[in-house]
Amino acid sequence: MSVDGEPGGELLARVLLTRVIEPGDEAGGRWVRELGVAEVVRRLGEGGAPLPGASGKRWAGMVARAQAARPRRDLEAARDAGVRFVSPGDAEWPGQLDDLGDARPLGLWVRGRPSLRMWALRSVAVVGARACTEYGAHMAATLAAGLAEQGWVVVSGGAYGVDGAAHRGALGAGGATVAVLACGVDRPYPRGHTRLISRIAEQGLVIGELPPGDHPTPSRFILRNRVIAALTRGTVVVEAAHRSGSLVTARAAQRLGRHTMGVPGPATSGLSAGVHELLRGEAVLVTDVADVVELVGDIGELAPDRRGPVLPRDLLEPATRQVLAALPGRGAARPDEIARSAQTAQDDAIARLYELRALGYVERHGDGWKLTRQAVMSVRDGHGPG
Repeated sequence: MSVDGEPGGELLARVLLTRVIEPGDEAGGRWVRELGVAEVVRRLGEGGAPLPGASGKRWAGMVARAQAARPRRDLEAARDAGVRFVSPGDAEWPGQLDDLGDARPLGLWVRGRPSLRMWALRSVAVVGARACTEYGAHMAATLAAGLAEQGWVVVSGGAYGVDGAAHRGALGAGGATVAVLACGVDRPYPRGHTRLISRIAEQGLVIGELPPGDHPTPSRFILRNRVIAALTRGTVVVEAAHRSGSLVTARAAQRLGRHTMGVPGPATSGLSAGVHELLRGEAVLVTDVADVVELVGDIGELAPDRRGPVLPRDLLEPATRQVLAALPGRGAARPDEIARSAQTAQDDAIARLYELRALGYVERHGDGWKLTRQAVMSVRDGHGPG
């Protein structure tokens, strides 16, 4: 079963090992790092003593899978489905995946035309609950659309709920999105997202560690999340219960030194409990795309200051605003009373009252001054006159 020395031997060996070593298997990754893929394949072919870290039973299973593997057939099936295999060291390989160490993928099966390496350089993960609320779906889609409009690639897992909303938001904005699957990229899962994943493959990228035709398992979903975390500059969690798989992605991002963000939800919602737990730790609270871009973007990509609307009275000088505030809500007041309340001289108060009259805020009433009806109504509504 040796592929050493054959044309494409390194590629064939890696493809074979995707049938043998499960995603995220650090023992297998250590063998590849220390011995090289061709030597690991040779040892499996000989079926001798287990390599370090593998029990006899586990090694026997790996040997059996290696003997049944047909890497050339996998590559042919992939080509027929428009899928390519990208290995570490290839021009298209995203270098940030190397941060996973021995848990690094043996390679990635990629469906779609764009360069994975180039897209991953400016990407953000948006993940969350499968059984999300309307609020969660809205926030995921809105964030993804905003990121896409600003030239960011939105990465998610192709699942129901938040993942699907994020992919659709990016696609709807005419932007870029990547789905990272826990199965063969030629066999979309979940089945209900077959059309969505096909659309992603046409406009973006669908990637995964498992060879053509392979099926997902619960553990593969969890291990897939480390790829999402490592591939991107940061992870945004939109709705997640305490045991949500999206929290695995967020914690992997934290371990890798990536930005981790959470969108808050109602305090009474169990679907936001996991997000709130993240926010009590090292995650950063975000509410819109500007918050996300400020965190993951380049220097200078700052979120705007958070302010309410600028009201006409906000444009008044502070001393004039103080005189305006000194007038009673009902009835009139004498200039000396207004001056005392505004903590200024009476002549100064009178001068500012005439200024305020010209702006439509106050009017003379006998010997006193009062707010105009328009000013009273606008103060109640939170607006200035005019």
